[in-house]
Amino acid sequence: MKRTIVLAFLLTMITLVSQAQKFRGLDKSPRDIAYFPDHFAHDRKDGEKALVKVSYSRPYLKGREAFGKLEPYGKVWRLGADESTEVKFYQDATVQGKKIKAGTYSMFAIPGEKEWTVIFSSDLDYWGAYKYKEANDVLRVTAPVKKAEAPIENFSIVFEKVSDKSAKMFFGWDSTIVEVAVTF
Repeated sequence: MKRTIVLAFLLTMITLVSQAQKFRGLDKSPRDIAYFPDHFAHDRKDGEKALVKVSYSRPYLKGREAFGKLEPYGKVWRLGADESTEVKFYQDATVQGKKIKAGTYSMFAIPGEKEWTVIFSSDLDYWGAYKYKEANDVLRVTAPVKKAEAPIENFSIVFEKVSDKSAKMFFGWDSTIVEVAVTF
């Protein structure tokens, strides 16, 4: 009887371990989310609501040169890695002085040495920028490039509060920072 219980327990454990081994490892470019107000999902004040959320992948630099090499100047880039970056505006917004309706959009960029074109597209739920269609652009804006004080290892997006209804959205990777004004 004891032997049967021990065997049953061992078989159960082997089954559980073998099932756990079917999970794949971590992505090489982990997913992250940027909110405005920042840390909305974690530090929400009573009554405060998210105005915008960006879901994106954060590729590592790994000693490479990001812009002009890994991501060529003048070519559409998915603004991260893996699945295209998606932004959700919870209400109508103004980006770099141009209006955009509340909704969810894919974000792309065309990096340049001195400025980037940032693109908001109606195409959703696809991998990379390989099937990008300019005809589905909802909004295009330009933003200047700044030099980072120190190299940024993982591509990053963050919002910096300007007021309760406005922020600066920053893209940063390698030695490049791009600043995009957003108001609600």
